[in-house]
Amino acid sequence: MTAVELPLLRRQGYVDGAWIDADSGETFPVTNPASGEVLAEVPRMGAAETRRAIEAAERALPAWRERPAKERARTLRRLADLMLEHEDELARLMVLEQGKPLAEARVEIGYAASFYEWFGEEAKRVYGDTIPSPWPDKRILVTKEPVGVAAGITPWNFPAAMPTRKSAPALAAGCTMVLKPAEQTPLSALAVAALAEEAGVPAGVFSVVTGAAEDAPVIGSELTSNPIVRKLGFTGSNEIGKLLMAQCAPQLKKISLELGGNAPFIVFDDASLEEAVAGVVLCKYRNSGQTCISANRILVQEGIYDAFLDRFVGAVRGLKVADGFTPGVDVGPLIDEPAVEKVERHVTDAVERGAEVLGGGARLDGQFFEPSVLVGVTAEMAMSREETFGPVAGIARFSSEADAVRIANDTPYGLAAYFYSQDLGRVTRVAEALEYGILGINTGLISTEVAPFGGVKESGIGREGSSYGIDEWLELKYWAVGGVGRPS
Repeated sequence: MTAVELPLLRRQGYVDGAWIDADSGETFPVTNPASGEVLAEVPRMGAAETRRAIEAAERALPAWRERPAKERARTLRRLADLMLEHEDELARLMVLEQGKPLAEARVEIGYAASFYEWFGEEAKRVYGDTIPSPWPDKRILVTKEPVGVAAGITPWNFPAAMPTRKSAPALAAGCTMVLKPAEQTPLSALAVAALAEEAGVPAGVFSVVTGAAEDAPVIGSELTSNPIVRKLGFTGSNEIGKLLMAQCAPQLKKISLELGGNAPFIVFDDASLEEAVAGVVLCKYRNSGQTCISANRILVQEGIYDAFLDRFVGAVRGLKVADGFTPGVDVGPLIDEPAVEKVERHVTDAVERGAEVLGGGARLDGQFFEPSVLVGVTAEMAMSREETFGPVAGIARFSSEADAVRIANDTPYGLAAYFYSQDLGRVTRVAEALEYGILGINTGLISTEVAPFGGVKESGIGREGSSYGIDEWLELKYWAVGGVGRPS
């Protein structure tokens, strides 16, 4: 399978309903992380192209905002259906540019499409309110209106789902959007734009600008500084999220941030051992560990520690590492060389500080890394303080429930946390004590379009998905209506 064989492959940006090259004519390569093969050359856009996309979004805004919600919903549902009709092609394109196993890519396409379906329905339920008035001659109404022109900046680890999780609620709310996908994986976002065009999304309502790593600051600066843009949604690193927030501050631009995590995965003595092992393996090694909600600190209670470790190491040794198209593959490549180097650095740091490698621990050919298990991991190690973003599980033991909660909360991050227990009282106590926006209780798989996704502390601002998610793209307007006293 090569990218050339895929009809949805686009090698141009999508601005104001047209497929365009960069003004400079320059391009950058998109490569297959499994082989290094160049899949396509796409435009190196900059401030000028981004500004034109913003201006097109401003022109398109009045008509899209005023289009009845039922009609916007119909268009978004058509887009969801088109994504599902092209599921296999979109999944194969994703494997080529991102590397995840084909089975995982297919699941992601369904997940990505679900946001257009869900928020298309939510568009019809943007309800206002009436408030009992303290004045006899006035009435109080509350309406919700689209923020306006919005921008989205998305990461490479879920190259279809992250663009749809941003654009679906924005478009459903009546906003228009300019999207900047990650330089490693722009092809999936461009394919979504092609299907949006086919679904009847009007010109200017949804544009995609592309750029290399060195272009990102220029594009980002235009999105944050341009006064036409009233809202920014970003998924990515804490460092870049804080920078974008600072850039938005002078205009008090509305912002949603879904940033990094440092997810604890707690296994209590009373957990179902078999289910806990399966949950950790799924949570840790899905997408080669490259998710913001991957289990990053695995905490196992003393009474179950040895039995858990025996089963877990055996399960990890059975994982198959290969190209994403290989039948039965579990773990694909890491996205690029810096990602591999970070995983190597975390393993080296842990071993130097006293951790023991029970399985894996080494780089394979190219950008592949062995599924690895380290024990004796402590709080001062890099893998306990930072997201590893790779197929390396660091395990520590704990003694008591209070100990587990203390360790789990000892981080500035608060995106997702997991724990396994069969004790209802413990489940309630621990769930209330954990300082995280998302909890996986007796499950390692938590993402769905119907639930609010987002973190607390330094893991972000706002929520995506669910009935709450559309509110991030709306503003409240309060009406005080006078002159409604009794007729004379």
